[in-house]
Amino acid sequence: MNHQETPFEGNLTELKEFVLLGFADVPHLQWFLFVVFFITYIIILVSNGFICFITKIDPALQSPMYFFLANFSFLEICYVSVTLPRLLLNLASQRRISLVACATQMYFFFLLAGTECLLLAVMAYDRYVAICNPLHYPLVMNHSVCIQLVAGSWISGIPFQIGQIYLIFSLNFCRSNKINHFFCDISPILKLSCRDTSVSEMLEFIITVLFALSPFMLIIGSYSKIISTIVKLPSATSRAKAFSTCSSHLMVVVLFYGSGIITYLRPKTSHPAGTDKVFSLIYTILTPMFNPVIYSLRNKDVIMALKKLLCK
Repeated sequence: MNHQETPFEGNLTELKEFVLLGFADVPHLQWFLFVVFFITYIIILVSNGFICFITKIDPALQSPMYFFLANFSFLEICYVSVTLPRLLLNLASQRRISLVACATQMYFFFLLAGTECLLLAVMAYDRYVAICNPLHYPLVMNHSVCIQLVAGSWISGIPFQIGQIYLIFSLNFCRSNKINHFFCDISPILKLSCRDTSVSEMLEFIITVLFALSPFMLIIGSYSKIISTIVKLPSATSRAKAFSTCSSHLMVVVLFYGSGIITYLRPKTSHPAGTDKVFSLIYTILTPMFNPVIYSLRNKDVIMALKKLLCK
């Protein structure tokens, strides 16, 4: 597992690869971490794949809510597959990554992260319409609208991410080729540049506002309307039933956004660099692993579909 890294020694134009340090600071845990992350990856693939499968075959799970959930589970499979296989290679001592591979990983990671934020906002809007305007729900959330919302979530970030990746990898890197992270994140790479990174940082801020903050505000707005509607329902049973349809989604939002906010909005000088890796693990790995558990254990329809599948 030990891998000797040669320091970067070329001029500005010779940098062909980075070295992802990952968890090199705990060499005695490399194999243990490899096994843990490998098992975690399999669990994520199987559990999210199961959600996609069961929402496709069960007639009771053909509503827009489960259409969005199936897309969200497929997104989680793609999202975690951008980082975890690379992390496993890293733990197996292959820490070097080419500039092209690093740029590709960064592109898909932030594209899918933005897609996740947008899709969470779409799911919140779906719950808003279902609870606050139930009579109009079949008309507003028809199949065509659902497809358009999902397609928009997947493709709207593509031009922004292409521009961002082009700007970042047009920079010259002269300080080092070592990235103190387990994947190609923006901040650790910008620290290696010997040129002004203000344009890249400004574009990163704009993209964050568009694809993270704006969906978050839409989610907050949707849930403020949902909560105000639920508390006005006449009985405790109806209030509990209404809240149960959106509680799983709310838990996922808190888990994903909470870990992301802690990671990216903390003061950069007030914490050890290694803590970024720990918090990054939450929203890159733990969140995709817990999502199927949250939706399965707290959703009666999914539990019933699972029982019918097992009884066949």
